[in-house]
Amino acid sequence: MTEPTSPPYRAAIIGAGPAGLMAAEVLAQAGFAVTVFERMPTPGRKLLMAGRGGLNITHSEPLPRFLTRYGPAADWLAPHLAAFPPSALRDWCAALGQPTFIGSSGRVFPTGMKASPLLRAWIKRLESLNVRLLTRASWTGWTPEGRLQFADGATHPTDALVLALGGASWPRLGADGGWTAWLPDIRITPLRPANCGFRVNWSAHFSQRFAGTPLKRITLSCAGQSLPGELMLTREGIEGGAVYALSALARELIAAQGAAEFRLDLRPDLTAETLATRLAGGGSESLTNILRKRAGLSPAAIGLVQEARHAGDATPLAALIKSLPLRLTAPAGLARAISTAGGIALAELDENLMLRRHPGVFAAGEMLDWEAPTGGYLLQACLATGIAAARGVLAWRTRASTS
Repeated sequence: MTEPTSPPYRAAIIGAGPAGLMAAEVLAQAGFAVTVFERMPTPGRKLLMAGRGGLNITHSEPLPRFLTRYGPAADWLAPHLAAFPPSALRDWCAALGQPTFIGSSGRVFPTGMKASPLLRAWIKRLESLNVRLLTRASWTGWTPEGRLQFADGATHPTDALVLALGGASWPRLGADGGWTAWLPDIRITPLRPANCGFRVNWSAHFSQRFAGTPLKRITLSCAGQSLPGELMLTREGIEGGAVYALSALARELIAAQGAAEFRLDLRPDLTAETLATRLAGGGSESLTNILRKRAGLSPAAIGLVQEARHAGDATPLAALIKSLPLRLTAPAGLARAISTAGGIALAELDENLMLRRHPGVFAAGEMLDWEAPTGGYLLQACLATGIAAARGVLAWRTRASTS
């Protein structure tokens, strides 16, 4: 950091996603002169993408259950989420003129469903707080004097810095993980796809015929975990809500064993015994007709059964329909993953999310080493850690002023 100034202190935020904008809001309200630097032409691009089909802001389940969604990161995230829980996020949205409602699944959405009105209202609030937003500003580290360095050669002094550069998923929206090069002395857990699809070695016929086809009202299982939902067949594999929910488990199995296996129940509403009774006999009917008429399978589900049969699976038909194996060979990759696992290791941060090796530098959002399923958990933690980092700046600045 550069030599501290007298109040108002200068705060720089790198990254104009949810975590960065929330940090900017908290610091501006505390009287800091805040500048947000964003390398893309406009702020909040991934937020807008997330809201295309309806912006899932958070989830309404009780906080103890909510915290379990963060897996190994739940313990260290707990105080930050308790300080800004889902109820506080809903109040914050309402104060922006964007009231929310709870859907049938417990997920929380703005009444207008879209992200763009929320983002416009938020930017307007930041402007009223005199937050300065500089776009097309790609941060590349520090000058020898401690000023912020940017790709176009510009430098900027600051008294405190919040890094909110995102993970590495959907890089065309701005977060490409390139920031890891500017923190060479910081231990970073490798960035990996989270809430992602997976590759399956379909036959050419199956891929051409069924790519882009949904499978609805199925149950998906992996390593003892099962959940109902739906998935989408793609040219190279599978994706969709049920797949994303099990993606962390499948990703780690692939890393450890070279592959993972999903089991797909194509008729969770029927027992294996009921299916076996319906499928008994068959006469001269083709397999396709038997599966369509007696098992009630869709064309895509029939195609999956036939894929398994052609691969040599001799499991009795009813049992195969209830537990059809899908061999996953690799995650689909960061470019299409919804979010990112990995990031700055917890040991590199103090309790206020300040980098121990860089006093006055804080980190928030997907840069940190955590992951969560879809359902509102991602945005909630990004906003909560943005607030935590900003409050960390305030605490650090107070200590510096009194020492």
